[in-house]
Parts: sequence; structure tokens; C-alpha cells
Amino acid sequence: MFGSMFSTPEATERTGDAAWLQAMLDFESALAAAQAKAGIVPPEAAEDIAAHCRAELFDAASIGERAVASATPVIALVKDLAAAVGPGSRPHVHRGATSQDVIDTAAMLLARDVLELVVEDLLAAARECARLADQHRGTVLIARSLLQQALPTTFGLRCAGWLTSLDEAITGLRRVRPAVQFGGAAGTLASLGDGGTEVLGGVAERLGLAEPVLPWHTDRARIAKLAGALGTACGVLGKIALDVELHAQTEVGELTEGRPGGSSAMPHKQNPATSVLITAATQRVPGLVATLLSAMPQSYERAAGAWQSEWEPLTELLRLSAAAARRTRELLEGLKVHPDRMAENLDLTRGLVLAENAAGRLMGALGRTDAQALVAELCRRTTGNGSTLRAELLAEPRVREVLSEDDVVAATSASDYLGSASEFIDRALAAHTGMEER
Repeated sequence: MFGSMFSTPEATERTGDAAWLQAMLDFESALAAAQAKAGIVPPEAAEDIAAHCRAELFDAASIGERAVASATPVIALVKDLAAAVGPGSRPHVHRGATSQDVIDTAAMLLARDVLELVVEDLLAAARECARLADQHRGTVLIARSLLQQALPTTFGLRCAGWLTSLDEAITGLRRVRPAVQFGGAAGTLASLGDGGTEVLGGVAERLGLAEPVLPWHTDRARIAKLAGALGTACGVLGKIALDVELHAQTEVGELTEGRPGGSSAMPHKQNPATSVLITAATQRVPGLVATLLSAMPQSYERAAGAWQSEWEPLTELLRLSAAAARRTRELLEGLKVHPDRMAENLDLTRGLVLAENAAGRLMGALGRTDAQALVAELCRRTTGNGSTLRAELLAEPRVREVLSEDDVVAATSASDYLGSASEFIDRALAAHTGMEER
């Protein structure tokens, strides 16, 4: 009932029981083929094994039930595979391998396939951010700190911030290099004699995975890097969703989703449902990352429990990351921007948010302390009189001795106090272009 909200059809397919089973069988097929090339296994046996390494030939539920007895599904799978092949091929099934070789390599295959989906959606989301940043580089809105109005900024700069974070997340995910696992019972591949490293390279080549320097049974840095990269990406996506949720509040009204959700009780509601799903997914991710990091210390050459604790959290992490990336892409593609409401909210304080600018223009003549004290006094008058900061500045003789009417207008114009916002947008767009070209 909940699965569709916290995964995508593609990610579910690539991480489901059938996908895990097929990835495990892909390892067995590649292992036999690599050993045949190395002269360890007869070629006809490798072909026979490969012909039977199809997930639809096996009962995943039965394998899972029998896994309880050995704390691994591999033993049951290997037994079923050996029973399926011809008598001459049976001695060569799973030759030289251990259960962890199969599951770790399968996990890397699944991770590679889901990372492809995640990066594709993140790239699409980043392109939407680039479009919005350029389109709204002059759309002024109020920046907020501690949820209070701060200074003017632009919506384009907000989107440029999203863009930069997405680009960095994509770069982090691209650095993840899923690697094959093959070390045998104790990481020495002793049962293969002199052919161990040759077979290791052959399996890696056939599966399209990186070849590690040596087996990594209890060196879980690869899993940690994968988890960290996905966790970082989800943190970026959660930030975007939170911004949209806040901007979409009725009282703020600066953004709305392209397809808002309804309410079961209140017909008038236009809920930011996509942002809500992104938030729900990304808030579950840190716990999963923590579980995978906590499993890093593993005993000697093979872990007793820590390794087994990784399987389901990793699967869930991959699904949640894919869901958050896809929903963010959809959110940004349909996002509706309301510049008029941004302008209304900018004027809520009647110009007080430009007090810093006014004080800065007075400092040259009055000095920092006196300029700030004078503007602070005028801010109090603005609040007390229900007027505007511009009106109070124009009415104050001490100000008019220093600033002309045009100077005061400029000092209280939000569009004239945006600093390097446009330049920062250009930098973000240029960096994004460079990232896409790499």
C-alpha cells in the first residue's frame, strides 16, 4: 500500500526479489565463465551453468525461507542451481566462492543500476533549476533567516543554490564505483591455486564492475561511500522540498506545485503533496545511512551479523533515493512561480528590510555608529507611524543633508540592493555546464 509512494516502478523492479536473485545468478554465471577461460572449469560446464542462471527458474520465496537456517540465501540458491544443471556441471557451481561474494556482488550490481536512475533524475532536476535560475534572475523576493524577513534576494539565486547543491550531489554519486567481490572462504582464493586473481579480473570484466585491489569482505568503505553519497543527495532533495513547502504556505503563496494534492476533509486544500513525499522519503534516509555506517566495524575476515544487517537497509536506501530524485524532478518541472506575491511579501515591512542599505549610504558622512543609530530611530518611527522607511528618510533633515531624493529612492529600492546575486547565478550556471560536459 505504501510502496509506490517511497519508490519508483523502475527502482522497485531493480531492487526486488527477482532483481536480487538475478544479480546473484549473474555472479555465478560470470564466475563459471571466468573460470572456464582460466582453464579451471570445463567450457561446457560454464555454458550449462550460465543457461540455468535465470531468475524465473527459481523460487525466491522458498530460497528466503531456507535462508533462515544458514543466515544467507546463497546456500539454498546454490543447492537449487546445482540441482538444475547437468551432473557433469554440478561440481563446478559456485566453485571457489563464498556466500558473501555472491551477495556483495549482487548488491553492487543493484546499486549500479539504481544509481543510473537516480543520477538521470538528478540531472533533469538540475536542468530545471538552471532554467528557473536564469528565468528568474531578476524576480525579487525576500530572503528569510530564522524564518524572519531578512534582505532582498532573487528567486533565481534561490534556484541557483538548489542547482549547485544538486550538481555536487551528482558529482558525489558519480564517484561511487561499484566493485566486484570475490575472495572465497577467507579472502585468499586458495582453492583456485594460481588462478585466483585472473578469475577475479574475469568476473569483474563480465559484470562491468570495478576490479578491487583485493577482496573487501570486512572492509565496508565501499558501502559507506555509497550510503554517504546517497544520503547527501537526499539531504539536498529534502532542502528543496522544504523550501517549496514553506513558499507554498497560504500566508506566503510564492510558489505552488504543478499538481497539488487535495484533502479528505477540506475541499479547499491545495497541499504540496509532491514535496511532502520527498520530505517523507528523505527523512527516513539518515537512519538507514547510520545503520550502514554502524555496520562498518566487522570482525576478522568475515562478519557475524554486521554484514547481514546491511541488506535490507541498503535496498530501502536505494528505493527512497530513487523516489526522492524522481519526485524532485517532477516537482521542479511543474513548479509555478508567483512574482506578484513575492513583491507583496517584500513590501510587508514597508521598507524596513532595506534599513541596512540606508545605513550604509549614510556611513560615509555620519560614521557607522551615528548612521546606524539614526536609521534605527527612523525604523521605530516607521513602525509607530505606519508609514514607510522611504517616507521617514525623506522627511528627516539629517538624512537630506547627506542624501538626495534620488539617493533615498535608490536606498529603499529592493532591486538596487541585490549585490552579486546575478553574478552568482552566472557562476552557478557556468559550473553546471562544466559538470554536464564532464
